[in-house]
Amino acid sequence: MKRIVMVRHAKAVPYGYDDDFNRDLRKRGLTDAEKLGEEMNKRQIKPDLIVASPAKRALKTASIFAKKLGYEIGKIVQKEDIYHGLSVSEFMEMINGLQNEASTVYFFGHNPSFHYFTVYLVEKFTGDMPTCSTVVIDFMVDSWKDVQPYAGAVQFQLIPKMFR
Repeated sequence: MKRIVMVRHAKAVPYGYDDDFNRDLRKRGLTDAEKLGEEMNKRQIKPDLIVASPAKRALKTASIFAKKLGYEIGKIVQKEDIYHGLSVSEFMEMINGLQNEASTVYFFGHNPSFHYFTVYLVEKFTGDMPTCSTVVIDFMVDSWKDVQPYAGAVQFQLIPKMFR
């Protein structure tokens, strides 16, 4: 089995406060990321690999989750394409190219792309992806190259409001 965890970055300061790439997390965003990271740790959803947009808000969200999950922050893989925008087919190519040693991969990025990617990965996803939304998707395959569109099964979705 292969598992993808899609995480939209936590709540950031408004656009215009800084250039978009360097927008930081708000206090609420920091708290939300801490709580959801803790919950994922409680559920034992440990990453073999974390891939994140290099934008400050996404990378900081990934770092908070990594710390809570016992993943070395220095091993987070930054992919500029996640920030600049991938098509769903380009995102699928990224997934299909993952090394099979990793069974659980966390992706940290931005909407609207991450919502589109999630819809593309599962048979039916009717949820929204508010900031810090975390969606766990399982694929009944042994190799990342065998992951296909609409073949994933959502195991659960966490949103910050569940923990306030």
